Amino acid sequence: MSIINSFLDTMASLASQSGFAGFLVDGGWKNIVMILISFVFMYLAIAKGFEPLLLLPISFGMLLTNLPYAEMYHPDFWNYKTVAGNDHYIDYGQILQKGGLLDILYMGVKLQIYPPLIFLGIGAMTDFGPLIASPKSFLMGAAAQGGIFFTFIGAALFGMSAAECGSIAIIGGADGPTSIYVSSRLLTSNSNIGVGTIALAAYTYMALVPIIQPPIMKALTTKKERSVVMGQLRPVSKVEKLIFPILVTIVISLMVPSAAPLVGMLMFGNLLKESGVCDRLVKTAQNELMNIITIFLGVTVGATTQADKIMNIQFAEVMALGVVAFSLGTACGVLLGKLMYVLSGHKINPLIGSAGVSAVPMAARISQKVGQQEVPTNYLLMHAMGPNVAGVIGSAVAAGVLLTIVR
Repeated sequence: MSIINSFLDTMASLASQSGFAGFLVDGGWKNIVMILISFVFMYLAIAKGFEPLLLLPISFGMLLTNLPYAEMYHPDFWNYKTVAGNDHYIDYGQILQKGGLLDILYMGVKLQIYPPLIFLGIGAMTDFGPLIASPKSFLMGAAAQGGIFFTFIGAALFGMSAAECGSIAIIGGADGPTSIYVSSRLLTSNSNIGVGTIALAAYTYMALVPIIQPPIMKALTTKKERSVVMGQLRPVSKVEKLIFPILVTIVISLMVPSAAPLVGMLMFGNLLKESGVCDRLVKTAQNELMNIITIFLGVTVGATTQADKIMNIQFAEVMALGVVAFSLGTACGVLLGKLMYVLSGHKINPLIGSAGVSAVPMAARISQKVGQQEVPTNYLLMHAMGPNVAGVIGSAVAAGVLLTIVR
């Protein structure tokens, strides 16, 4: 009989410590809801192709972190403490000793390691030739960042903290790694919104570029403006392509030091590519390194999406302000394009201004697609790539400015 009782006690103990029991405790239903939400994002990534390379890892990280008692991620470990006058102290020793798998991997986000390495890979895949051939594209890339700063002000009107305003505003740059970089620097576990929330909004709207941008572009331009056919860009020499990343790194790092990690790694990756003597390093940056970091970044960011960060009014505000930021960025780029259309004597198609957001190369393709709806033989892609890659640089600079302001 004692053996049977012992067996029953053991089974009862196992049942009480199982994840199923965790769903039955107070608030356990929220974990079920979050798991269902993770399934929705998995569906969007797999079936609809919404930024699958990051949305799928993020959604799976969301699933893992909401499984009761799995203890793969501990949000309390990431709360800032005050030690010896430092009110931004995180006990990484405790995390290494007691943290779960996702806690350990999340150190790469919190220590700002993953996003700059993503930029290294982006730089190794980017051709800045269209931007070098048409330096005025820098202006459109800069103008498209206007949505970031307008949204920063708008978020403040909702009563959000400066850190939350900056984290939401950067969504307007349409750059996922930059959004993660800024939000991981500014937000804590005590914030009403999390890094995962910002990442979900950023990548969702990046996937919706073909839906969001065209109506704005058509509303702000006339048929005559959309029909402008631009001439071929001038050839760019190898020397120019070698000098460009070095010069940009120096100038931007001196002007906005907080942007140096992102811009520096972006330009280093591009220098490796353009040098022509580092093929092995370029291939590694483009493929193996990029893929590994993308997995780590996505899964760990997804781990920050606990129920208290998603199932609140702030999540709805983030999604609403995110689409406003992205739309304003598109509008600012188009409006500057219209100004340049006038100043150039009607030689610049203002549609390329919408590509100033850094959703590369999707935003540039949208510019060409809308242009060809008016003139089927109009090829704006290379002209739009100038503002598009300028937007990558611009979003990194905007991130540095936000970090400088908020800190």
